[in-house]
Amino acid sequence: MDHRTVDVKYNLITDVFVTAGNVHDSVPYLSRLDRQRNVGFAVEAVALDSGYLTTPICKGLEDRKIYGVIAHRRFHPTQGLYAKWKFTYDAERDLYVCPQKQELPYRTTDRNGYRQYASDPKQCASCPMLEQCTRSRNKRKIVTRHIWEDSKEQVRLNRLSKSGKRLYRKRKETIERSFADAKQLHGFRYCRLRGLNNVIEQALMTAAVQNMKKITLHLERRA
Repeated sequence: MDHRTVDVKYNLITDVFVTAGNVHDSVPYLSRLDRQRNVGFAVEAVALDSGYLTTPICKGLEDRKIYGVIAHRRFHPTQGLYAKWKFTYDAERDLYVCPQKQELPYRTTDRNGYRQYASDPKQCASCPMLEQCTRSRNKRKIVTRHIWEDSKEQVRLNRLSKSGKRLYRKRKETIERSFADAKQLHGFRYCRLRGLNNVIEQALMTAAVQNMKKITLHLERRA
């Protein structure tokens, strides 16, 4: 998949990176972002689609002091069971509260960085909403929360803010327009040759042509 970084002021493509078919675009994102910063681009804010809404990216943006706006990703909970958002997190006491007001205290953290909050099976056994909450044999409900979840929640708040909404709208005029032009006007809808190196070459050439057109138009307006 072609990943692009665009300068918002002039809508120039400043980075093109093609990932292999078995690698998600989000995996190399932070390293490509650092590459942009290392060559002199002062990145203050980024607007990304929902595929980039991962805890490592959200934490990475926070550590780099970059304002991140990422589209909402729709998760589909198990049909018939409560969605996670119905469980309220109490940050001061570090526990979750279920829809029936039972507390789920912290239990342990797994090797992937997810903290587990578990209910009391004795209380759950007599709960009238048990079948809508969990199907575990021991009647215990477990809710997980990543250790970097706070960073992810901040990105969600950014998306809902006025500046976040304005920035994401700008993405449609830059990133999405760049992809659309590449596909519609420059033959990038299909790869001309097989192999990752050949696709990278096509992506770079396409981006170069798009940038030359934009620079020419900009110079013409100045003249």
